[in-house]
Amino acid sequence: MEEGLYYKIIKPDDPLSNFVDSFWCLYNHSDEVKETIGLPDGRVDLFLFCSPADGFRILLLGLGTQPHEQASIPVDCVMFCISLKLLAVEYILQESIADIINSGKLLKEDFWGFSEQDLQNFDRFIEKSTQLLLSVLPTVIDKRKQKLFDLIYKSKGSVTVSELSEKVCWTSRQINRYFNQWFGLSLKAYSNILRFRASLDHIAQGKLFPEEHFFDQNHFIKEIKKFAGVVPKELLKNKNDRFILLSSLTSK
Repeated sequence: MEEGLYYKIIKPDDPLSNFVDSFWCLYNHSDEVKETIGLPDGRVDLFLFCSPADGFRILLLGLGTQPHEQASIPVDCVMFCISLKLLAVEYILQESIADIINSGKLLKEDFWGFSEQDLQNFDRFIEKSTQLLLSVLPTVIDKRKQKLFDLIYKSKGSVTVSELSEKVCWTSRQINRYFNQWFGLSLKAYSNILRFRASLDHIAQGKLFPEEHFFDQNHFIKEIKKFAGVVPKELLKNKNDRFILLSSLTSK
C-alpha cells in the first residue's frame, strides 16, 4: 500500500463470525490527503473516525452497489471499523439499512459506548467491540435465515435464488421481500456483489479471467466495470493505490 497509509484487518473468532466479517483499521500518517475509491464488498461498516480537520465521528455505511465517488482520507486520519455481515443488521443493529444503500449516516458520538479514546489502540478496540457484541448476540435465530446466509457466503454468491429457496424452504418472493425490506436490494443483486468481491482476490494475483461462475470473459469484464468503474486490467494497475480494498489484498 502507498507509503503513509497503514491498513490492518483481523477476522473474528466464533461465535461472532456469523455476524462480523472483520475488524479493520486505516491510518494516514503521510503529510498529504489521500484520494481513494471504495468498492462494493457486501459488508455493512460501522466506523469510528477521527482527524484534526473533522474531529471524532461514528458512521454507519449501508451496502454499496457501485464504486463510491472519490473520497479523501485526511492527514493524520484514523479509522477503526467493524465490518458486519447481513445477519447482524436484523439481530444486532435491529433496524433496516434499506434507506442508506450507497450512502451512510452519522450516529451519536457515544454509540455503543464508544468514544474518541477507543481510537488510541486497535487491539483494545477489537477487545472492547468483541465483548460488546458478545453481550448482545441473540439467543434465538431464524434457522432459515442462518442457513440462507451460510450458503450465500460459502458459495461467494454463486448459488441461484431458486436453488437457495429450495435448500432453505423459503420462497424466492419471501427472500427478496426480506432483502429489500432490510438491506435495500434483491438477493440476486447482493449475490452479484459477493461474486465481484471474490473476483478481487484473483485480480490481485494478476488473474484477469473469470473464476467465479461468470458466463464468459465479456460478462466478467462487464460485471467488474459495473462495480469498480474500470475494467479488470485497469483495476489491477490500481494507479496511485486509489482502490483501498484491492490494495489490502495485494499487500498481503
